[in-house]
Amino acid sequence: MNSRPRLHTPTLSIITSIAIAIAAPAACSSATQTGFNPDGGGANGGDAAAGGDGESTDGGASDGNSLGETGPMRDGGASGKVIFVIPMENKAQSQIYGDMVNAPYINKTLMVAYPHTANFGDELPALMSEPHYVWMESGSNSFNDHVFSTDSDPSATNSTSSAAHLVTQLQTAGISWTSYQEGITAGTCPIASVGASFYAAKHDPFVFFQDVSGSPPSAANAGCASHHKPLDALTADLSNKTVATYNFITPNLCHDMHGATACPQANSVTGNIKAGDDWLQANLPPIIDYAMAHNGYVFITWDEGDATNLMPFIAIGKNAIAGREGTAAYTHSSLLKSEEEILGVPVLSSAASANDFSDLFTSFP
Repeated sequence: MNSRPRLHTPTLSIITSIAIAIAAPAACSSATQTGFNPDGGGANGGDAAAGGDGESTDGGASDGNSLGETGPMRDGGASGKVIFVIPMENKAQSQIYGDMVNAPYINKTLMVAYPHTANFGDELPALMSEPHYVWMESGSNSFNDHVFSTDSDPSATNSTSSAAHLVTQLQTAGISWTSYQEGITAGTCPIASVGASFYAAKHDPFVFFQDVSGSPPSAANAGCASHHKPLDALTADLSNKTVATYNFITPNLCHDMHGATACPQANSVTGNIKAGDDWLQANLPPIIDYAMAHNGYVFITWDEGDATNLMPFIAIGKNAIAGREGTAAYTHSSLLKSEEEILGVPVLSSAASANDFSDLFTSFP
């Protein structure tokens, strides 16, 4: 394994790959949220479902939700590994790679210690965020009952009954998963965007699948709520070693390089990049430490490649090749396939032909 600079605590040099028990997230109570359009203010273009019967309990599924807990969660599946995915927003690799002023942490720390890609393509260059996030989860934005092409909140008409997606596979295999979303209310299924906290539902792919959020999607869906936590819960979960095996961590609009007019930083390309880089520097080190201590991976992806259709991507793990620029062709299908291979579940047909991330590691998965 190639050597890399020491990034965090001195304990990293002596950590070996071990697997420990990671507790499944507990079910939470219910609440409601207010919809908004995070890009332009005002009401959201989609119908945020109110109420609905699509709830499940930890004992099983009911009323359109088949992802209730079915028994003890098996940490890491057959692999004994843990994954963290952090999606950032709307930047071409040419805007990030080499920007030492606005993205110094990415360029001077992460890209020195870990590999990045040179050919991570945008599979949906003509579409906006939401279809890309759904693709990260399923390898497609097109299903028999719905094609995702907008940024609307989930609703009866903007969701799918398809069970062909990652967290359904994990649930079936008894593998725990959690979606940490910055700006959501604890104990809810976050189907509605929240203007005050800059949470955008379009950046949480799981709520668009009815076997997670209900049919129709409902903020009161207990099964969905049990798999969602506000971002600020992550610190305690890392410290207490209670993170799930698969973790999807979404910064809010002010921290994911997307930006919004009311964000503290200047809502400009450079201001948004700097805010995202600062957020990564503040939040990523303990996540990397945990991954390194638990045979894990951290994947930092972007949702869209902007004008170039090529987006940045950084892979982190104990066998990651320091400083490598991987030239293999990747898309978000590669992310999905790699996650499935790491966790030992079948590769969905929608991702079967994609390259996995073996180009970036000395040993994978």
